[in-house]
This record gives sequence, C-alpha cells and structure tokens, in this order.
Amino acid sequence: MTDVLRRGRASLAFGFLVQGVTFALLVTRIPAIQDRYGISDGLLPVFLAAVPILAGVASVCTEQLVKRVPPSAVLRWSQPLVLLALLGVGAGDAMWHVAVALGAFGLSVGALDASMNMLGVSLQRAYGRSIMLGFHAAYSLGGIAGASLAWAGAHWDLSLFVSYLPVVVVLLPAALVGSRWYVDAGARDEGDDAEAGAGKGGPVVFKLLLPLCLVMSFAYIGDSTVSNWSAKYLQDVLGSSEELSTVPYNVYMVMTLVGRGLGDLGVRRFGAVAVVRAGSVVAALGFAVVAVAPGAWVGIAGFTVLGLGLCVIVPQTFAAAGRLFPGASDSAVARLNVFNYVGFLIGSPLVGGLGDAWSYRGAMLVPMVLVLVTLLYARSFAPEADRYGDGHERPRTADVGRSSNGL
Repeated sequence: MTDVLRRGRASLAFGFLVQGVTFALLVTRIPAIQDRYGISDGLLPVFLAAVPILAGVASVCTEQLVKRVPPSAVLRWSQPLVLLALLGVGAGDAMWHVAVALGAFGLSVGALDASMNMLGVSLQRAYGRSIMLGFHAAYSLGGIAGASLAWAGAHWDLSLFVSYLPVVVVLLPAALVGSRWYVDAGARDEGDDAEAGAGKGGPVVFKLLLPLCLVMSFAYIGDSTVSNWSAKYLQDVLGSSEELSTVPYNVYMVMTLVGRGLGDLGVRRFGAVAVVRAGSVVAALGFAVVAVAPGAWVGIAGFTVLGLGLCVIVPQTFAAAGRLFPGASDSAVARLNVFNYVGFLIGSPLVGGLGDAWSYRGAMLVPMVLVLVTLLYARSFAPEADRYGDGHERPRTADVGRSSNGL
C-alpha cells in the first residue's frame, strides 16, 4: 500500500474525528443555546428541524458540485465552515444571529457529510478491503471528546462562545493542514467501472438504491431515539436520578466506538452481509431489553447492547452504495446521505408522539421492528463483483486517481 493512501486514510479519519467533536458540541448544548437566545419550547423544534433539512439540500447539491470539483476540495472547505458556524452559534445575541448560524451549519454539514463519505467509499475501493467502519469509529471518538468538552463547559458555567472558541482555534487550522493529504481514490477508475457489469458503472438507479436508503433511515431513527430520548426514558420511565440518566448516551457512544473499531475485521472475516445481519439482531435485542427493563441499570445495559449492534449499519450502507454503483459512487453516496437526515427528522417526533399517546416502553418497540426490517435488505450489502470483505479481496492498488495536495 502506498504512502499516499496511508496518509489519505489518516487525514480522512482525522476529518471524521473533527466532525464528531463539532456535532457533539452543538447537540449537547442545545438547552444552553435555547436559554441564550430565548428560544421557546414551541419554536425550538423548528430550529432543530431546519438543520437536517438544509443539510439534505446541501447533500443533493454536493452531488452536482463534485462533477466539477473533487470531493476532497468540497470537504477541505466545508469543514472550516462547519467549525465557524459552530462558533457563530455561540457568538450571537439575537434570534436572527442563531438562525443564520444554524442555517450555515446545516448547509455546510450536508456538504461535509456527503463529501467525507464519498472519500471514505473511494478509499475503501482503492484499498480493496473494508476500512469504512474505522472512519466512523473516529467520528464516535470525536463525539465522545466533544460531549466531554461540552460537559466541562457546562460544569464550569462557561458561555457558549468561551466553550467553543478554543476548540475552533485548535481544530480549524489542524483540519486545513490535514486536508493536504486527502485523496480522491478508486471511484473514478474508468477501467474498473467498465468491468463492473451492466448497469453498475452507469447512472444511479434509485430503485436499486432504495433498499439502502430505507436501511439508512431505519438506522438513524434508532440513533436519534437514543440521542433524544434515552435520558428522559431512564428518568421518567425507569425512575433513575438526573445524574444517572446521562449515562445511557455515554455508554452508547463508547460502544459505537468499540463496535466500529472492531467492525472492519468482522467484515473482512465474515463479509458485510453477515456483519449487518448480526448488527441488526443485536440492536433489536438492545431495544427489546430497554422496552422491558425493570430498572435503570437494566435499561443502561440495553442501550449498551444497542450501541454495539447499531453502529455497524450506517458505515456499511455507504460502502454498499459505492459497490453497487462503482462508476457513480459519489452520486450514490450523496443521495443516500439525504436519508441520514430523513431518519433523524422522523425518529425523534415518532418516538415522542408514540410515547405521549401510548407509552414510551411501547415506543421503543417501533425502532426495534424497523431495525429488524434491515434483515430483509441484507443481501443489498453483498460485495458481488468486488468480493472484498468476503474472503476474496481484490489486489491492493496504488492507482489512487487524483491526489489533492496543498491548501
């Protein structure tokens, strides 16, 4: 494996980590943002919904943009914009300030998510073996670090701006320097595309991509259930203390790190289909334990199991889209990425509405069933012609396409 690919892999992993830190710093300080700007409980969902909606729009636009510039260039400049938008959220003092900052965050994060996963898919193709889970493990690690920084800011009663400024000052130049080694690899190898089979190297056919879109939505419905409702569930349903109610999301994030850190080895040994099936069953088991938990610690155990299973699905869904359309993987990833935000938009209101109208225990069964539906689409993750990760890795290659160096 060439040094170019190794540097590209390391720099992209750092980009995932930076994004994990940034996103965690935003979502874990939502109550502080609401207090700072006087956003009412009725208006807050509008602000929160606007971010994924704008991100989805940006993801669609990125599909067109990367036809003119490489994904590495989109990622190189969208990541600093995300960091500056985060700082803008903490720097304003009027409602319109935070509206503009969150709008900028949504647009830039959509471009970032799409281009970041485009590079991950193309690098995996160049490597000829599963490495996609490792990138998302870096994101999980960043999320844990960001949540810890947010806790420290809240504990010391720091303003949002004071909390965010040191992070942006450190990470923004580091991200720009790291972007020197981004690599646009593998996905544009026209020779491989021609050999990929009829219909595989051409335009993205949504009918073929649809099963993966559904799986992506189901996974993010599950993820948003944990991020938005785990603390409330533990405190209101299982009778935990406020302090203990913060534990489920933390252990969930730790287990996503563990699962993704080991997941690539599982894909190489057993194949993507087996890993996705196992992850779906384990995640469903976690939801079931949460739904029937008699007390807080059993509930925490359920969220722990849930994180270990759910974490492998999203990275493998992106990878499967790249394999399904090797000649148009950037377009496939951009369209698939939209369903990340669809799941996020549906998940929280769905569980909240069912919880209020029925019961929160019953509401936990809905994402459980949706995750199990992934089993019906598991064959969509089959490597097919490439066969990497299924005992037939293709030879590693040093043909990395365009390498983007320089700021």
